[in-house]
Amino acid sequence: MLSNTATPRYYGKFRDSVLRGEIPVNEMISYEMNRIDALIANPNYYYDDKAVEGWIAFCEKELTLTDGSDFNMLDSFKLWGEEVFGWYYFETRTIWNPNAKGGGKGGYVKKEYKKRLTLKQYLIVGRGAAKTLYDTCIHAYYENVDTSTTVQLATAPTMRQAEEVLGPYRTAIARAPGPLFQFLTEGSLQNTTGNKKDRLKLASTKKGIQNFITNSLLEVVPMSIDKLQGRRDRVASVDEWLSCDIREDPIGAIEQGSSKLNDYLIIATSSEGTIRNGVGDTIKMELLKILRGEYYAPHISIWWYKLDDVAEVGDPRMWIKANPNLGKTVTYEVYQRDVERAEKSPENRNDILAKRFGIPMEGYTYFFTFEETQPHNKQDFWNMSCSMGADLSQGGDFCSFVFLFPLSQFRFGVKTVNYISEFTLHKLPTAMRAKYEHFIKEGSLVVMDGTILDMMDVYDDIDRHITQAGYDVRCLGYDPYNAREFISRWVTENSEFGVEKVIQGARTESVPLTELKKLASERMLIFDQEMMTWTMGNAITIEDTNGNKKLLKKSYEAKIDAVAAMMDAFVAFKLNKDMFD
Repeated sequence: MLSNTATPRYYGKFRDSVLRGEIPVNEMISYEMNRIDALIANPNYYYDDKAVEGWIAFCEKELTLTDGSDFNMLDSFKLWGEEVFGWYYFETRTIWNPNAKGGGKGGYVKKEYKKRLTLKQYLIVGRGAAKTLYDTCIHAYYENVDTSTTVQLATAPTMRQAEEVLGPYRTAIARAPGPLFQFLTEGSLQNTTGNKKDRLKLASTKKGIQNFITNSLLEVVPMSIDKLQGRRDRVASVDEWLSCDIREDPIGAIEQGSSKLNDYLIIATSSEGTIRNGVGDTIKMELLKILRGEYYAPHISIWWYKLDDVAEVGDPRMWIKANPNLGKTVTYEVYQRDVERAEKSPENRNDILAKRFGIPMEGYTYFFTFEETQPHNKQDFWNMSCSMGADLSQGGDFCSFVFLFPLSQFRFGVKTVNYISEFTLHKLPTAMRAKYEHFIKEGSLVVMDGTILDMMDVYDDIDRHITQAGYDVRCLGYDPYNAREFISRWVTENSEFGVEKVIQGARTESVPLTELKKLASERMLIFDQEMMTWTMGNAITIEDTNGNKKLLKKSYEAKIDAVAAMMDAFVAFKLNKDMFD
């Protein structure tokens, strides 16, 4: 039944369970529920229960698990698949009809076309949720039921991971439990010249899995941008995209080609990754904006499972927030053992928190969590007093300035301006240069002429910026390295009052870093520039034998200069509070 008023069957059951308090859900799932409720209320979108039930019936009749046992579709799969197969809209097109009115002259006529609403679906879910099997269900249906499908793609960071999508599919082909697969697997692959009914119609080959009736191929491809670009796959699955250590977006690369086809579909499934400030974090930021309603994207489905807080790791009742199939595809005992292992083995803690519970602690001890690095709404601190921090560099690092504005309720506004040379920009790799150019557009990065930065040119520009922005700089904190010329001129033109040298090292950094961390965790650092998001996400810390923290970066290209400048500004503020009374 096609209806623009009906509540989706499986979502309706899920929503009722949530409202009754039977299923705890996190903030992200709540956002997605709001988005689905909006679809239900929109008369332009239609729910097709027959399409959903047809997909479920096909999977349960024709597929098996890798051990050969019967496949009974999980409630979570029905919920996710319902958003793929259940929602449609009608598109009116004006086309030429040579016999529009039965005559010979023809004319333009309007026709309505039924279109699938969901073109991309993102699933971020804890390890052990059988997400790869869900990919299999999508691929098998489109290769054998939807005859318009030709080439399909399955990709993952490694070929072994990508091949996992084919496992249950190959087992089903070998066992042929249902009538359709029985028909498709009758005959011989070697029979290419005899009667067509004696030829094998569905088989696993060197190319992948092929349907010789529909001429459809499911191909496994490594997650390399060079391998993904230029393809035109109507259906694609991207597994463990948050664990890929590549500089460009594999989902975007696939979509460039697929978007030229009608009703393409991309399913992106992953557990939380252990790589920060990569492609995954960029995608997650976009997903957050969609979930929060910052922009309208009805063609994208998002199911993002995670714990809301690391404290929930100690409460097994909350674990289902991170894995809706807990107790079905993976046991509570397995999760409990991982919790105990994380407590006893700190080297495994970050991986377990990320992969099992969706908490992006990542592979290093990152100083700021992913949530703490998310920008706020646009801010303007015109004519407001502030403390300025300076982390000065002439070479490949940023020459960074941060302005810290004391606000009400112990909050601080944050703005940053950073400088690099033209030479530094031009020698960047393509992907990193694109990121830098984004910072240039937002005004947080300024490119100066030459091979190295001239500190007096930097001084002139930041002085101009302060004047134009109307900032009232009351004090200045600075790292003494490479700062002599700049600070000497500042003191000459402004006075030495409020100018504070901030010595670097674990003993001197630990206290201000701890205080900044507390402010960030309570969302009291108010910033709106993605430069701050990026540099905060790059910051890691090490501890000395006394537990004192020192700020570091994980690699040369992972810049943290704006964070260091923010710390300098904070130290100067603490030492000169009386100037802000």
